[in-house]
Amino acid sequence: MAVKANYETVMVFSVKNGEEAVQALVEKFKALIEKNATLQSVDEWGKRKLAYLINKESEGYYVLANFESEADFPAELDRIYKITDGVLRSIIIKKDE
Repeated sequence: MAVKANYETVMVFSVKNGEEAVQALVEKFKALIEKNATLQSVDEWGKRKLAYLINKESEGYYVLANFESEADFPAELDRIYKITDGVLRSIIIKKDE
């Protein structure tokens, strides 16, 4: 049996395509995490001003998710973040037990 660990990820989505596009991204990543891991919580922080411009945008939609998965899933999740339009920034952190 594979060892599972707890992870935390923060996603910052572009708000320039409208509220529907943001919610579609939130649902996409929630479904992806649920399919490959145990989703423990999702906390939508909402639209906030960015500390600096990213792709000429000054605001982003922040979402925090906690999940438990095997060690190979976070790398795949990060790869999908990088190739998805509308994701401004993301980070995945392994939490200490």
